[in-house]
Order: sequence, then C-alpha cells, then structure tokens
Amino acid sequence: MNNLGQNKNSAFTLMELLVVIGIIGILAALLLPAISQSKGRALRIQCANNVRQLGMGLQAYVTENNSYPLSVKRDYPNHFTTWRVALQRTEFATENSTNRISYSWMVEGVWKCPAADKPSDWPTGVWYLSYGYNGYGLRVTKDTNSLGLGGHIFYDGTNGTAPPIDELDVASPSEMMAIADGFSGGNGIIEDHGGFGRTGDLQDFFGGGTKRAYARHQGKANVVFCDGHVESPTLQFLFDDTSDAALVRWNRDHLPHRERLPP
Repeated sequence: MNNLGQNKNSAFTLMELLVVIGIIGILAALLLPAISQSKGRALRIQCANNVRQLGMGLQAYVTENNSYPLSVKRDYPNHFTTWRVALQRTEFATENSTNRISYSWMVEGVWKCPAADKPSDWPTGVWYLSYGYNGYGLRVTKDTNSLGLGGHIFYDGTNGTAPPIDELDVASPSEMMAIADGFSGGNGIIEDHGGFGRTGDLQDFFGGGTKRAYARHQGKANVVFCDGHVESPTLQFLFDDTSDAALVRWNRDHLPHRERLPP
C-alpha cells in the first residue's frame, strides 16, 4: 500500500509539473510578441530622436547659409561633398570643421538607427547608411531636374546637383519631408540601404531590402520635415499611396507631379 501511494503521489507530482510547464509555455508564447513589439517601439523612439537631431542640424545649416545642403557637390563654392558631410562638419563636428573627418561617423551616434544593423551578407565596400535626404523628390531616372532639397539638378554620376535650393524655394516647410529612415521605394518595391526617395523605376539592388525595410520600424519610417517636426508614417503611405496628400510631401513646390508616377 505504501509503495502504491508513493507511486500515485509521484504520478500526480509529475502531472502537476507538466501542467505548470505547459502554462509557462503558453504564457511565454503570449508575452514574447508583446515584448518584441515593445522593444520595436523603443527602438523607433530612439531613431525618432536621431532624426529630430538631424533635422535641427539641417535647420541650423539653412539658417547660416540661406540654402539647403547639396546632395552631391562638384566644384561649387561654400558647399561640401555631400549633405551628410555638410551637416557633420558644420553642425555636429567636435573638431575644427576644416579638418578631415573620418567617414566612420556615418554609421555611429546620431547617424545610426538602432534598428538598422548591417546584414552579414551586405556587399563589401557598399555603405549601409541609416538615414537619407529628400534630395530629389518624386522622380524617374530620365528626369534631370530635381524637385527635392538637394539642388536643382539630379546627380548623374559626373555633374553635381548645384545650384542649391534657397530656403524660400520650399513652399510648405511643414509639409516637405527632409531627412528620414534610409529607404527608397517605388513601383511596389521598397529597399532598405540608405537612400530616401520615391522613384518610378526602382529595383531592389540588394537582396532582402524590402523585407528589412518593413521589419525596421514595424512598417513605418521616422521622418523629420523642414519645419523640424517628426512623424512616423507607414511605408505604404510614403511609397505606394498616390493621393495628392502623399505626393506633395516629396516636392518642394508642394505639388503632386503625377506626371512622374510610373504608367
């Protein structure tokens, strides 16, 4: 009888343990998505703070120069090689701005989105940048004139983007996107590699770019506007929506420019 009782007690103890383990497993399954979402929101908030600081740097640059930095400079006075270098050297540098600054800053500090780690299979020698500049606005490759902030000309690989955009050329600063998470998108494709533009003929040059873009901030992007305020619109609104409300935010004249949408 004693052995039988002990066996029953052992059986009940094992069953109770299995029930507890099962309950813990269920609770873990329920909690993990919530924890993941909370972590994602926290990273998006950190990124939004970076974007806000970049926006403040951009506003300071515009105030000092009465124009926006060129996307790419070629032989144009009083501007830097790229918009990133312009902001780093004039607004974020801790050393004398005439000194050469290592390009390591492009993936550190305010320039690094905490949710944008470079993939292990990223091509060697290709920068994986967190943030992009609305340098060109809505465009297709055949366009040579820019509707963005980075200069009047689209960079063709040889010539620069000069002359720069005057501060007063931006028709609606509160509606004009300036700097954002580094995505480029168009024609149903959104790629994640450091650009920021809406094009009509984009291809995903680096495998998995669209998947990474949607995963970075739960399908959203942090955007700072020319007036300094930050929003987190969905990627669908940024790159797929063809309403006037979505399109005008790309262009400094605050017009939709539907002629630049793909047929």
